[in-house]
Amino acid sequence: MIARFALICAAGLALLVGIEATRAQDPAQVIETPQDAQSALRNAEVQSREARLRAESFEQRAASAIAAADKTAQESAALAARVQQAEAQIAGNEARIRLIGQQRQALRIELAQRQKPVVELTAALQRLSRRPALFSLLRPGSLQDAVYLRAVLETMLPEVGRRTAGLRAALERSKQLQTQAEQASADLRASQGELNQRRQQLLTIEARQRLESRSAGSLADREAERALGLAEQARDLSALVGELDKAGRLRAQLAALPGPVLRPAMPQSAAVPPMAEVAQPPANAPMPYLLPVTGRLVAGFGDAGAGRAQSRGISLAARPGAQAVAPGAGRVAFAGPYQGYGSIVIIEHGGGWTSLVTGLATLDARVGQMVIAGAPLGRAGPGRPVLSLELRKDGAPLNPLDFLRR
Repeated sequence: MIARFALICAAGLALLVGIEATRAQDPAQVIETPQDAQSALRNAEVQSREARLRAESFEQRAASAIAAADKTAQESAALAARVQQAEAQIAGNEARIRLIGQQRQALRIELAQRQKPVVELTAALQRLSRRPALFSLLRPGSLQDAVYLRAVLETMLPEVGRRTAGLRAALERSKQLQTQAEQASADLRASQGELNQRRQQLLTIEARQRLESRSAGSLADREAERALGLAEQARDLSALVGELDKAGRLRAQLAALPGPVLRPAMPQSAAVPPMAEVAQPPANAPMPYLLPVTGRLVAGFGDAGAGRAQSRGISLAARPGAQAVAPGAGRVAFAGPYQGYGSIVIIEHGGGWTSLVTGLATLDARVGQMVIAGAPLGRAGPGRPVLSLELRKDGAPLNPLDFLRR
Protein backbone atom coordinates (compact mmCIF):
# COMPACT_ATOMS: atom_id res chain seq x y z
CA MET A 1 0.00 0.00 0.00
CA ILE A 2 2.84 2.36 0.87
CA ALA A 3 4.57 1.67 -2.43
CA ARG A 4 1.38 2.32 -4.42
CA PHE A 5 0.69 5.56 -2.56
CA ALA A 6 4.27 6.76 -3.12
CA LEU A 7 4.12 6.01 -6.82
CA ILE A 8 0.81 7.89 -7.16
CA CYS A 9 2.26 10.94 -5.40
CA ALA A 10 5.41 10.87 -7.53
CA ALA A 11 3.44 10.49 -10.77
CA GLY A 12 1.10 13.34 -9.82
CA LEU A 13 4.00 15.66 -9.07
CA ALA A 14 5.77 14.74 -12.31
CA LEU A 15 2.58 15.44 -14.30
CA LEU A 16 2.12 18.77 -12.53
CA VAL A 17 5.66 19.87 -13.30
CA GLY A 18 5.29 18.79 -16.93
CA ILE A 19 2.08 20.75 -17.44
CA GLU A 20 3.45 23.87 -15.77
CA ALA A 21 6.52 23.75 -18.03
CA THR A 22 4.21 24.53 -20.99
CA ARG A 23 3.66 28.28 -21.07
CA ALA A 24 1.46 30.48 -23.25
CA GLN A 25 3.13 32.86 -25.62
CA ASP A 26 3.50 36.38 -24.34
CA PRO A 27 1.88 39.11 -26.43
CA ALA A 28 3.88 41.93 -27.89
CA GLN A 29 2.48 44.42 -25.43
CA VAL A 30 4.17 44.11 -22.02
CA ILE A 31 1.78 44.40 -19.09
CA GLU A 32 3.59 44.48 -15.78
CA THR A 33 0.82 43.76 -13.27
CA PRO A 34 -2.47 41.84 -13.23
CA GLN A 35 -4.24 45.16 -12.63
CA ASP A 36 -2.73 46.52 -15.85
CA ALA A 37 -3.84 43.41 -17.71
CA GLN A 38 -7.39 43.68 -16.36
CA SER A 39 -7.52 47.39 -17.26
CA ALA A 40 -6.22 46.69 -20.79
CA LEU A 41 -8.78 43.90 -21.21
CA ARG A 42 -11.68 46.11 -20.09
CA ASN A 43 -10.50 48.97 -22.30
CA ALA A 44 -10.23 46.67 -25.33
CA GLU A 45 -13.71 45.23 -24.72
CA VAL A 46 -15.22 48.73 -24.50
CA GLN A 47 -13.45 49.88 -27.68
CA SER A 48 -14.49 46.73 -29.54
CA ARG A 49 -18.14 47.19 -28.54
CA GLU A 50 -18.13 50.88 -29.54
CA ALA A 51 -16.51 50.11 -32.89
CA ARG A 52 -19.06 47.34 -33.55
CA LEU A 53 -22.01 49.65 -32.79
CA ARG A 54 -20.50 52.36 -34.99
CA ALA A 55 -19.99 49.88 -37.84
CA GLU A 56 -23.57 48.65 -37.59
CA SER A 57 -24.84 52.25 -37.72
CA PHE A 58 -22.78 53.03 -40.82
CA GLU A 59 -23.90 49.79 -42.48
CA GLN A 60 -27.55 50.71 -41.93
CA ARG A 61 -26.98 54.18 -43.39
CA ALA A 62 -25.17 52.71 -46.39
CA ALA A 63 -28.07 50.34 -47.05
CA SER A 64 -30.55 53.24 -47.10
CA ALA A 65 -28.33 55.74 -48.96
CA ILE A 66 -29.50 56.80 -52.43
CA ALA A 67 -26.58 58.84 -53.72
CA ALA A 68 -23.59 56.75 -54.78
CA ALA A 69 -21.07 59.07 -53.11
CA ASP A 70 -22.96 58.97 -49.82
CA LYS A 71 -23.22 55.18 -50.00
CA THR A 72 -19.48 54.83 -50.64
CA ALA A 73 -18.64 57.17 -47.75
CA GLN A 74 -20.82 55.21 -45.34
CA GLU A 75 -19.39 51.88 -46.54
CA SER A 76 -15.78 53.02 -46.08
CA ALA A 77 -16.56 54.35 -42.59
CA ALA A 78 -18.25 51.04 -41.72
CA LEU A 79 -15.22 49.05 -42.88
CA ALA A 80 -12.86 51.35 -40.95
CA ALA A 81 -14.95 50.72 -37.83
CA ARG A 82 -14.81 46.95 -38.46
CA VAL A 83 -11.01 47.21 -38.76
CA GLN A 84 -10.87 49.02 -35.43
CA GLN A 85 -13.17 46.40 -33.91
CA ALA A 86 -10.80 43.64 -35.01
CA GLU A 87 -7.81 45.59 -33.66
CA ALA A 88 -9.53 45.98 -30.28
CA GLN A 89 -10.35 42.26 -30.24
CA ILE A 90 -6.68 41.44 -30.87
CA ALA A 91 -5.63 43.76 -28.04
CA GLY A 92 -8.18 42.10 -25.74
CA ASN A 93 -7.00 38.60 -26.60
CA GLU A 94 -3.38 39.60 -26.01
CA ALA A 95 -4.30 41.08 -22.63
CA ARG A 96 -6.23 37.91 -21.77
CA ILE A 97 -3.24 35.72 -22.69
CA ARG A 98 -0.94 37.88 -20.53
CA LEU A 99 -3.38 37.72 -17.63
CA ILE A 100 -3.56 33.92 -17.87
CA GLY A 101 0.24 33.78 -17.97
CA GLN A 102 0.43 35.85 -14.80
CA GLN A 103 -2.08 33.56 -13.07
CA ARG A 104 -0.04 30.51 -14.09
CA GLN A 105 3.13 32.13 -12.78
CA ALA A 106 1.46 32.76 -9.42
CA LEU A 107 0.25 29.15 -9.41
CA ARG A 108 3.78 27.90 -10.08
CA ILE A 109 5.10 29.83 -7.07
CA GLU A 110 2.33 28.44 -4.87
CA LEU A 111 2.99 24.89 -6.06
CA ALA A 112 6.71 25.22 -5.42
CA GLN A 113 5.95 26.05 -1.79
CA ARG A 114 3.53 23.16 -1.44
CA GLN A 115 5.62 20.58 -3.25
CA LYS A 116 8.65 20.59 -0.94
CA PRO A 117 7.15 18.88 2.16
CA VAL A 118 5.14 16.48 0.02
CA VAL A 119 8.24 15.51 -1.98
CA GLU A 120 10.17 14.85 1.25
CA LEU A 121 7.31 12.74 2.60
CA THR A 122 7.02 10.85 -0.69
CA ALA A 123 10.75 10.07 -0.60
CA ALA A 124 10.46 8.69 2.92
CA LEU A 125 7.51 6.50 1.94
CA GLN A 126 9.43 5.21 -1.07
CA ARG A 127 12.35 4.23 1.19
CA LEU A 128 9.98 2.38 3.49
CA SER A 129 8.40 0.60 0.53
CA ARG A 130 11.79 -0.74 -0.60
CA ARG A 131 12.50 -2.30 2.84
CA PRO A 132 11.61 -6.06 2.80
CA ALA A 133 9.13 -7.09 5.50
CA LEU A 134 11.27 -10.19 6.39
CA PHE A 135 14.19 -7.96 7.51
CA SER A 136 11.86 -6.05 9.80
CA LEU A 137 10.72 -9.28 11.50
CA LEU A 138 14.32 -10.55 12.08
CA ARG A 139 15.50 -7.32 13.74
CA PRO A 140 15.28 -7.08 17.54
CA GLY A 141 12.23 -5.17 18.62
CA SER A 142 10.82 -5.37 15.13
CA LEU A 143 7.33 -6.23 16.39
CA GLN A 144 7.25 -3.13 18.58
CA ASP A 145 8.64 -1.03 15.72
CA ALA A 146 6.02 -2.42 13.34
CA VAL A 147 3.20 -1.53 15.74
CA TYR A 148 4.68 1.94 16.17
CA LEU A 149 5.10 2.36 12.42
CA ARG A 150 1.50 1.32 11.81
CA ALA A 151 0.26 3.86 14.35
CA VAL A 152 2.39 6.60 12.72
CA LEU A 153 1.13 5.74 9.24
CA GLU A 154 -2.49 5.71 10.38
CA THR A 155 -1.96 9.22 11.75
CA MET A 156 0.13 10.47 8.85
CA LEU A 157 -1.81 9.19 5.82
CA PRO A 158 -4.91 11.41 6.40
CA GLU A 159 -2.60 14.42 6.66
CA VAL A 160 -0.88 13.39 3.43
CA GLY A 161 -4.27 13.06 1.75
CA ARG A 162 -5.26 16.54 2.95
CA ARG A 163 -2.07 18.11 1.63
CA THR A 164 -2.18 16.34 -1.71
CA ALA A 165 -5.83 17.38 -2.12
CA GLY A 166 -4.59 20.98 -2.44
CA LEU A 167 -2.08 19.86 -5.03
CA ARG A 168 -4.75 18.01 -6.98
CA ALA A 169 -6.93 21.14 -6.97
CA ALA A 170 -3.97 23.21 -8.17
CA LEU A 171 -3.32 20.64 -10.89
CA GLU A 172 -6.93 20.95 -12.07
CA ARG A 173 -6.64 24.76 -12.01
CA SER A 174 -3.50 24.51 -14.12
CA LYS A 175 -5.33 22.40 -16.70
CA GLN A 176 -8.14 24.97 -16.84
CA LEU A 177 -5.66 27.82 -17.35
CA GLN A 178 -3.97 25.84 -20.11
CA THR A 179 -7.34 25.38 -21.86
CA GLN A 180 -8.14 29.08 -21.49
CA ALA A 181 -4.74 30.04 -22.92
CA GLU A 182 -5.27 27.78 -25.94
CA GLN A 183 -8.76 29.25 -26.52
CA ALA A 184 -7.42 32.82 -26.24
CA SER A 185 -4.67 31.98 -28.75
CA ALA A 186 -7.26 30.57 -31.16
CA ASP A 187 -9.40 33.71 -30.77
CA LEU A 188 -6.31 35.83 -31.41
CA ARG A 189 -5.58 34.03 -34.66
CA ALA A 190 -9.22 34.40 -35.75
CA SER A 191 -9.17 38.15 -35.00
CA GLN A 192 -5.97 38.57 -36.98
CA GLY A 193 -7.53 36.79 -39.96
CA GLU A 194 -10.62 39.01 -39.74
CA LEU A 195 -8.41 42.12 -39.53
CA ASN A 196 -6.58 41.19 -42.73
CA GLN A 197 -9.88 40.56 -44.50
CA ARG A 198 -11.39 43.90 -43.39
CA ARG A 199 -8.26 45.79 -44.41
CA GLN A 200 -8.40 44.26 -47.87
CA GLN A 201 -12.06 45.26 -48.24
CA LEU A 202 -11.23 48.80 -47.12
CA LEU A 203 -8.43 49.04 -49.67
CA THR A 204 -10.90 48.05 -52.38
CA ILE A 205 -13.36 50.77 -51.33
CA GLU A 206 -10.59 53.40 -51.18
CA ALA A 207 -9.38 52.47 -54.66
CA ARG A 208 -12.93 52.92 -55.96
CA GLN A 209 -13.17 56.32 -54.25
CA ARG A 210 -9.94 57.49 -55.88
CA LEU A 211 -11.22 56.49 -59.30
CA GLU A 212 -14.51 58.31 -58.73
CA SER A 213 -12.75 61.51 -57.61
CA ARG A 214 -10.42 61.82 -60.60
CA SER A 215 -12.76 64.30 -62.27
CA ALA A 216 -12.04 66.86 -59.54
CA GLY A 217 -8.36 66.00 -59.41
CA SER A 218 -6.98 69.24 -60.85
CA LEU A 219 -8.81 71.42 -58.33
CA ALA A 220 -7.76 69.18 -55.45
CA ASP A 221 -4.15 69.21 -56.65
CA ARG A 222 -4.06 73.02 -56.71
CA GLU A 223 -5.55 73.20 -53.23
CA ALA A 224 -3.07 70.61 -51.94
CA GLU A 225 -0.21 72.65 -53.39
CA ARG A 226 -1.43 75.77 -51.60
CA ALA A 227 -1.67 73.82 -48.33
CA LEU A 228 1.88 72.51 -48.76
CA GLY A 229 3.06 76.06 -49.45
CA LEU A 230 1.50 77.22 -46.19
CA ALA A 231 3.19 74.33 -44.38
CA GLU A 232 6.60 75.41 -45.69
CA GLN A 233 6.06 79.02 -44.66
CA ALA A 234 4.62 78.29 -41.20
CA ARG A 235 7.17 78.49 -38.39
CA ASP A 236 5.48 75.69 -36.41
CA LEU A 237 2.40 73.50 -36.37
CA SER A 238 0.30 76.03 -34.44
CA ALA A 239 1.07 78.69 -37.04
CA LEU A 240 0.02 76.29 -39.81
CA VAL A 241 -3.30 75.59 -38.09
CA GLY A 242 -3.81 79.34 -37.66
CA GLU A 243 -3.18 80.06 -41.34
CA LEU A 244 -5.54 77.30 -42.39
CA ASP A 245 -8.19 78.69 -40.02
CA LYS A 246 -7.88 82.09 -41.70
CA ALA A 247 -8.21 80.51 -45.13
CA GLY A 248 -11.24 78.54 -43.96
CA ARG A 249 -12.99 81.62 -42.58
CA LEU A 250 -12.29 83.53 -45.80
CA ARG A 251 -13.68 80.65 -47.85
CA ALA A 252 -16.83 80.59 -45.69
CA GLN A 253 -17.31 84.34 -46.08
CA LEU A 254 -16.92 84.14 -49.85
CA ALA A 255 -19.38 81.26 -50.03
CA ALA A 256 -21.93 83.29 -48.05
CA LEU A 257 -21.80 86.29 -50.42
CA PRO A 258 -24.89 86.77 -52.64
CA GLY A 259 -24.56 85.86 -56.28
CA PRO A 260 -24.52 88.36 -59.15
CA VAL A 261 -27.72 90.32 -59.80
CA LEU A 262 -28.98 90.81 -63.35
CA ARG A 263 -29.03 94.40 -64.69
CA PRO A 264 -32.59 95.69 -64.34
CA ALA A 265 -34.52 96.76 -67.41
CA MET A 266 -34.88 100.29 -66.01
CA PRO A 267 -31.72 101.13 -64.06
CA GLN A 268 -33.04 104.56 -63.01
CA SER A 269 -35.79 102.95 -60.96
CA ALA A 270 -33.67 100.24 -59.43
CA ALA A 271 -33.36 100.07 -55.63
CA VAL A 272 -30.66 98.48 -53.55
CA PRO A 273 -32.08 95.25 -52.12
CA PRO A 274 -31.69 94.64 -48.40
CA MET A 275 -28.75 92.52 -47.31
CA ALA A 276 -29.72 88.93 -46.86
CA GLU A 277 -28.99 87.34 -43.53
CA VAL A 278 -25.88 85.21 -43.76
CA ALA A 279 -26.20 81.79 -42.14
CA GLN A 280 -23.91 81.53 -39.16
CA PRO A 281 -21.64 78.49 -38.86
CA PRO A 282 -22.29 76.10 -35.99
CA ALA A 283 -20.93 77.26 -32.64
CA ASN A 284 -20.99 73.87 -30.97
CA ALA A 285 -18.30 71.21 -31.15
CA PRO A 286 -18.66 68.59 -33.92
CA MET A 287 -20.88 65.73 -32.85
CA PRO A 288 -20.34 62.87 -32.71
CA TYR A 289 -16.68 63.23 -31.77
CA LEU A 290 -14.46 60.11 -31.73
CA LEU A 291 -10.95 59.04 -30.87
CA PRO A 292 -8.99 58.54 -34.11
CA VAL A 293 -7.55 55.14 -33.10
CA THR A 294 -8.20 52.36 -30.63
CA GLY A 295 -5.40 52.31 -28.10
CA ARG A 296 -4.16 53.37 -24.70
CA LEU A 297 -3.98 56.95 -23.46
CA VAL A 298 -0.31 57.77 -22.75
CA ALA A 299 -0.46 61.57 -22.43
CA GLY A 300 -3.39 63.72 -21.40
CA PHE A 301 -4.31 67.27 -22.17
CA GLY A 302 -1.91 69.71 -20.52
CA ASP A 303 0.70 67.09 -19.60
CA ALA A 304 4.32 68.23 -19.68
CA GLY A 305 7.40 66.01 -19.62
CA ALA A 306 11.13 66.58 -19.33
CA GLY A 307 12.21 68.89 -22.13
CA ARG A 308 8.69 68.99 -23.61
CA ALA A 309 6.18 71.81 -23.77
CA GLN A 310 2.74 71.45 -22.28
CA SER A 311 0.59 69.16 -24.38
CA ARG A 312 -2.17 70.82 -26.40
CA GLY A 313 -3.98 67.56 -26.99
CA ILE A 314 -3.87 63.88 -26.07
CA SER A 315 -1.60 61.04 -27.22
CA LEU A 316 -2.65 57.45 -27.84
CA ALA A 317 -0.40 54.39 -28.06
CA ALA A 318 -1.77 52.33 -30.94
CA ARG A 319 -1.05 48.97 -32.49
CA PRO A 320 1.39 48.78 -35.43
CA GLY A 321 -0.47 49.76 -38.58
CA ALA A 322 -3.59 50.76 -36.61
CA GLN A 323 -6.47 52.23 -38.59
CA ALA A 324 -7.06 55.96 -37.97
CA VAL A 325 -10.43 57.62 -38.60
CA ALA A 326 -11.73 61.17 -38.69
CA PRO A 327 -12.70 62.30 -35.17
CA GLY A 328 -15.52 64.44 -36.55
CA ALA A 329 -17.25 65.49 -39.76
CA GLY A 330 -15.72 68.29 -41.78
CA ARG A 331 -13.42 69.27 -44.61
CA VAL A 332 -9.79 68.14 -44.91
CA ALA A 333 -7.74 71.34 -44.92
CA PHE A 334 -4.33 69.65 -44.87
CA ALA A 335 -3.09 66.10 -45.41
CA GLY A 336 0.60 65.42 -45.76
CA PRO A 337 3.94 65.17 -43.98
CA TYR A 338 5.03 67.81 -41.50
CA GLN A 339 8.47 68.04 -39.94
CA GLY A 340 8.73 66.06 -36.70
CA TYR A 341 5.11 64.91 -36.71
CA GLY A 342 5.01 62.30 -39.46
CA SER A 343 2.01 62.64 -41.73
CA ILE A 344 -0.75 64.82 -40.33
CA VAL A 345 -4.38 65.58 -41.14
CA ILE A 346 -6.14 68.86 -40.28
CA ILE A 347 -9.95 68.85 -40.46
CA GLU A 348 -12.12 71.98 -40.44
CA HIS A 349 -15.44 71.32 -38.72
CA GLY A 350 -16.93 74.79 -39.21
CA GLY A 351 -17.63 77.52 -36.70
CA GLY A 352 -13.93 77.85 -35.84
CA TRP A 353 -13.59 74.20 -34.74
CA THR A 354 -10.52 72.35 -36.02
CA SER A 355 -9.07 68.88 -35.34
CA LEU A 356 -5.45 67.89 -35.83
CA VAL A 357 -4.30 64.25 -36.04
CA THR A 358 -0.53 63.62 -36.10
CA GLY A 359 1.75 60.58 -36.19
CA LEU A 360 0.30 58.82 -39.22
CA ALA A 361 2.48 56.73 -41.54
CA THR A 362 0.13 56.47 -44.54
CA LEU A 363 -2.73 58.74 -45.60
CA ASP A 364 -6.09 57.94 -47.16
CA ALA A 365 -7.48 61.49 -46.95
CA ARG A 366 -6.83 64.29 -49.43
CA VAL A 367 -7.08 68.06 -49.23
CA GLY A 368 -10.57 69.37 -49.97
CA GLN A 369 -12.28 66.06 -49.18
CA MET A 370 -15.46 66.18 -47.12
CA VAL A 371 -15.38 63.45 -44.48
CA ILE A 372 -17.85 62.11 -41.98
CA ALA A 373 -17.00 61.18 -38.40
CA GLY A 374 -15.36 57.76 -38.59
CA ALA A 375 -14.14 58.06 -42.18
CA PRO A 376 -10.71 56.46 -42.76
CA LEU A 377 -7.80 58.91 -42.59
CA GLY A 378 -4.80 56.58 -42.78
CA ARG A 379 -2.78 54.14 -40.73
CA ALA A 380 -0.20 54.27 -37.99
CA GLY A 381 3.38 53.17 -38.53
CA PRO A 382 5.24 50.05 -37.39
CA GLY A 383 6.83 49.45 -34.00
CA ARG A 384 5.10 51.30 -31.15
CA PRO A 385 3.32 54.20 -32.85
CA VAL A 386 1.88 57.10 -30.88
CA LEU A 387 -0.82 59.27 -32.47
CA SER A 388 -1.86 62.67 -31.15
CA LEU A 389 -5.22 64.43 -31.36
CA GLU A 390 -5.81 68.15 -30.86
CA LEU A 391 -9.14 69.98 -30.88
CA ARG A 392 -9.20 73.76 -31.22
CA LYS A 393 -11.86 76.46 -31.16
CA ASP A 394 -10.76 79.67 -32.90
CA GLY A 395 -7.16 78.56 -32.40
CA ALA A 396 -7.49 77.86 -28.66
CA PRO A 397 -6.72 74.22 -27.69
CA LEU A 398 -9.38 72.28 -25.79
CA ASN A 399 -9.36 68.83 -24.18
CA PRO A 400 -10.76 66.36 -26.76
CA LEU A 401 -11.81 63.95 -24.01
CA ASP A 402 -14.44 66.45 -22.87
CA PHE A 403 -16.24 66.16 -26.23
CA LEU A 404 -16.20 62.41 -26.80
CA ARG A 405 -19.54 60.72 -27.46
CA ARG A 406 -20.84 59.22 -24.27
